[in-house]
Amino acid sequence: MNPQRRRKIFERLRSANPHPTTELAHRTPFELLVSVVLSAQATDKSVNLATEKLYRVANTPQALLALGMEGLIEHIRTIGLYRSKAKEDPDAEKKRVIIQAAIERARARRQRA
Repeated sequence: MNPQRRRKIFERLRSANPHPTTELAHRTPFELLVSVVLSAQATDKSVNLATEKLYRVANTPQALLALGMEGLIEHIRTIGLYRSKAKEDPDAEKKRVIIQAAIERARARRQRA
């Protein structure tokens, strides 16, 4: 897909829903990234219940790594497919940067509007 087509798609999405929201509870772009990854084939409600406790002890990449696999599993055990979701995602940092950039662009647009 070329950049012009992508831009048109995002313009249509923006006009249809200028202020998108999510049911996933989060306070930071990193928490949103983790919640989105955990939400695959799970309900937002089950993800929110698990991440409420998880984010109290690990809401940064460093803290999540410090938990280790077993520590993470203990916090997300109630979510479906928790073992596969607990595996390390080699692209997680790249995804976090992309999400952070998107959030910053959205904030800038809102401030201009």
